[in-house]
Amino acid sequence: MADDRQRAVRRVGAVVLAANVALVAAKGGVWWLTGSLAVGSEAVNSLADAAYSLIVLAGLYLTTRPPDFEHPHGHERIEPFVSLFVAVGVFVAGGVVLWNAVQSVVNGTYGVEAGAAGVVVLGATAGAKFWLYRYCLDVGRERNSPAVVAAALDNRNDILTAGAALVGVVGASVGAPVLDPIAAGVVSIGIFYTGAGIVRDNVSYLVGAAPPEDLRREILERALDHPRVRGAHDVVAHYVGPEVDVSLHIEVEGHMSLFEAHDIESEVVASVRAIPEVDDVFVHIDPKELGEWKPDDDAEGLVGTAVVGERGPVVDPTPDGSGEDAGAGPEEPGTRE
Repeated sequence: MADDRQRAVRRVGAVVLAANVALVAAKGGVWWLTGSLAVGSEAVNSLADAAYSLIVLAGLYLTTRPPDFEHPHGHERIEPFVSLFVAVGVFVAGGVVLWNAVQSVVNGTYGVEAGAAGVVVLGATAGAKFWLYRYCLDVGRERNSPAVVAAALDNRNDILTAGAALVGVVGASVGAPVLDPIAAGVVSIGIFYTGAGIVRDNVSYLVGAAPPEDLRREILERALDHPRVRGAHDVVAHYVGPEVDVSLHIEVEGHMSLFEAHDIESEVVASVRAIPEVDDVFVHIDPKELGEWKPDDDAEGLVGTAVVGERGPVVDPTPDGSGEDAGAGPEEPGTRE
């Protein structure tokens, strides 16, 4: 599975780099032939895309290297930094587009016609960038790669910039060249918004924020689904890079052997670790008779009264509703409410 992820993520970087180099050549050729400002700006934009795609490819290579002595958990935690680099490129692109739009209006330096060649190359750019957007987004979500998702959003921006340039080319050909800088200014706002979204998502990875509520609920439910788990508390899930580390306490019958308790702990760990976003899982076992259960407002908010324990609300975890744990000895009086 890890090898498949490495190949898929690295392949994305190589495909994006190759596509951007091809677009630089196509747009640069039309720019050289026509002198169109709109097409020239797109050529520079693709050149910048190719430059940072090379850096992103190098970053993705680093993030997909296997664990080693100095990085026993692997190198995936580098990915948020790669994503933030993409965000910087997005902000720069938005600033350049906005600056060129304002300067064009102020100085009146717009209106060169690119003709049919400009329309074709910009239309092809929009089509290629849409394909790259869908390709990167699908792989990024499937492989849980924030850097690839960020690359997808950047390619979505390029669809907008190509569309703005196409508006300018068509506008110049029909006698309304001012449409070029106006459309570019509108597109720059969308570019800034995308960059802000990339930063917001990846800062969460870097500062160890909690994952979404539905994921936290699934973690807790998987622990409580085990038929011999009587309660769960002190559930902590947080991002370490793009993956989630989990620690929690579970309560079991105190009379069971260490071998039995170990088997339960291993089964709970395996169940929670099977969630694709989860990396490491740490489970501490408490004998329920010790009464170490404590109120956990966050957990109760996720699964309601399914947070069980010595002094907490009880949900019968046994399949037949009898409350008797298969293979378990008699309970002490008063240990369950």
